[in-house]
Amino acid sequence: MNGLRVGGKVTALPESSKQRLGKLIMTEDLTPLLDQLNDFDPEVRAEALAELQSMDISRKSLKQPHVNMHCHTFHSYNGYGSSPSRLAWEAWAKSWYGIATCDFDVLDSVPEFLEAADKISIRAAAHMETRVFFKEYADQVINSPGEPGIFYFMGSGFTELPAEDSEDAQKIAALKTTAQARNQTVIGLLNGFLGETVIDYAEHILPMTPTGNPTERHIVQALDEQIAATKGSGATAFWADKLGLDSNAVASAQTDTNGFRDLLRSKLMKSGGPAYIQPDPASFPALEDMISLFKSCEAIPTAAWLDGTSEGESNPTEQLECLKAKGVAAVNIIPDRNWNIDDPDERNRKIENFHAYVQAADKLHMPINVGTELNKPGQRWMDEFTAEPMARVAPSLIRGAEIMIGHTRLSRFAGVTYCGAKAEAEFGTNIDLKNRVFAAIGALPPFQPAVVGYLKRMEPEHNYAYMRESIKDRL
Repeated sequence: MNGLRVGGKVTALPESSKQRLGKLIMTEDLTPLLDQLNDFDPEVRAEALAELQSMDISRKSLKQPHVNMHCHTFHSYNGYGSSPSRLAWEAWAKSWYGIATCDFDVLDSVPEFLEAADKISIRAAAHMETRVFFKEYADQVINSPGEPGIFYFMGSGFTELPAEDSEDAQKIAALKTTAQARNQTVIGLLNGFLGETVIDYAEHILPMTPTGNPTERHIVQALDEQIAATKGSGATAFWADKLGLDSNAVASAQTDTNGFRDLLRSKLMKSGGPAYIQPDPASFPALEDMISLFKSCEAIPTAAWLDGTSEGESNPTEQLECLKAKGVAAVNIIPDRNWNIDDPDERNRKIENFHAYVQAADKLHMPINVGTELNKPGQRWMDEFTAEPMARVAPSLIRGAEIMIGHTRLSRFAGVTYCGAKAEAEFGTNIDLKNRVFAAIGALPPFQPAVVGYLKRMEPEHNYAYMRESIKDRL
């Protein structure tokens, strides 16, 4: 069987190249509509997507699977100002095999992104990222530089928001509240150091975000813009004085906006800077509590990995075994920073660490989620999967994406989740088989809107049986 039964007949799950949108002719400039996809008004975004759907649009063709399963949206910080709908559209237009959003401390992108993915038929998932305290590594730096015990951590494959006023919703809301309180403290420290009120949280920062979740990158951007606006030609001298740098060095740095803002962030907000806030483990949720929260939300607890150079990441197998025993089921890697490096010695060392981590995760049957983040201007829209360091591990990375997408499909339409009771009852300790089933379902061609509508009308048990039947020749 190669499809699902809709309206009394079997309907194929078509390859993305055969979707209704893809007639491969383009005569109009899409820039205004694409800009509207990033509008802060969700109605404007929805109208723009509907207009794009009605057009015959050409798109790129990729000869092999490429995914970006870690894309921040403008609900936290996206380096290109991209909304969930815009990211979905980019994935369709560029023929990505799969895409996932991932925002800091909020789930605001989840409903819009999955709805947009349904409308234009792409493989999709939605994640969330936060920071926790990892008690077994309390005295070791892990993946948050200079901050022992603090651990970047993810929940992967959210399919809906927790019920309003539920305990889960309150816990997730608390993450945002804590982060924003910290940001306001940072702004106060910055203004104090600079000797004047340069930026105001309500006036300069909140308007930069659609849902009130600014990050450090928003603060740095506002700081740079406000000093440029108020100091004019004196901005270079101002920063040279405040940063303790030669004015020529500052002027040179200012020719690269992204690089200069990274410099500001490093000098002012990172360890040793006047607006740096030393993390207090008590102010972060315990890793175990976040694992429980993500599982309660039917998401996959996912460990984040930096580059293997810290003490806490020096033994990946040991760390992953500890995490797996706690209930962590998957891992996340940002590959580009682990091989796309100019210095040959650093490059070789990080590639070795990267491959060792992939190997350790594979041995423990932990799916690997990868992406470029897109939370900084200039970052790649897509990893270079054909580069030799990527090509060597690409099958594991694509399989991880398929598992995330398979989990999302099964969670939404069949009531079966990767870490849930039904999967546990069916697969038990046979994680290899579970991974093959979830990956095969994730690898099914993008569901067209008619198929999505059909699945929403049918019972979960029926949908699970049909999806399992559709992959019987793929296992």
